Amino acid sequence: MARSTGAAATPAIVALTRAKIPHILHPYQHDASATAFGDEAVAALGLDSARVFKTLVAEVDGARLAVGVVPVAEHLNLKALAAAVGGKKAAMATVSDAERSSGYVHGGISPLGQRKALPTVIDSSAQEFETIFVSAGKRGLQVELAPDDLARAARASFADIAADGHA
Repeated sequence: MARSTGAAATPAIVALTRAKIPHILHPYQHDASATAFGDEAVAALGLDSARVFKTLVAEVDGARLAVGVVPVAEHLNLKALAAAVGGKKAAMATVSDAERSSGYVHGGISPLGQRKALPTVIDSSAQEFETIFVSAGKRGLQVELAPDDLARAARASFADIAADGHA
């Protein structure tokens, strides 16, 4: 797997490059009217939706933020995420809180290179694939890498945090 050249030097790509983690960038033309960003990436790149993961920020126990990384065709099981990070309950963070914490724009939040390091959990289904796709830090750019490399770069753990259906 090739490394990126830095042409799209988002904080996510900088983090991967510095860590010498193999990855492939997959740019696509973002449609400004799109609101289902993960579904847009799946369609634009012709990918299996089970291999494309979205990054969601949740507030755990009303006091702290955590990141859940789940397949785009599924939604985040908030209770499972809370349990995975040692909490009792979780709710989706506001868009402004997620953007402020991550340093990324909604629809382009990457689990990599976030402004504030947050507890991060990747759905265990990622481990079924040799590589998966996550946002590279902006709309219209996905990065493909091995799930274990993503976990290492994001200091993430794996847990069953996805549930069927969109969210």
